[in-house]
Amino acid sequence: MLKIQTRNLGNIAVLSLQGRIVNGETATLREAVRAQSTAGAIVLDVAGVSTIDASGLGLLLQVRNEFQARGVRLRVMNASGLVRRVFEITRLDSVFEVTTGVEAIPTLSRPKPARVMPFARCA
Repeated sequence: MLKIQTRNLGNIAVLSLQGRIVNGETATLREAVRAQSTAGAIVLDVAGVSTIDASGLGLLLQVRNEFQARGVRLRVMNASGLVRRVFEITRLDSVFEVTTGVEAIPTLSRPKPARVMPFARCA
């Protein structure tokens, strides 16, 4: 059974997952992620995930595409060796932003610096 704990850090939703993301247990994750419709970014902390199968990967891709279309970033954080290996084998590590720790959270909320345009010199 997949357990999900949600924390909101400003406009960032952090979902800590514990258990398996496998066929038959993905509905809980789908509902939890979709409930974050007002978030500017979503971080999935998968440190407690022991297994992920094709159904789980498909759900992650589907959710990523839905939120990306709305301008919401989705990151995966703290992947264990097994989960990280699944992402590498399926090459989804090039599709998802996969980070090793909480350094993902500040970069999501940090505003981009404004571009400064120099004034033209007057004659």
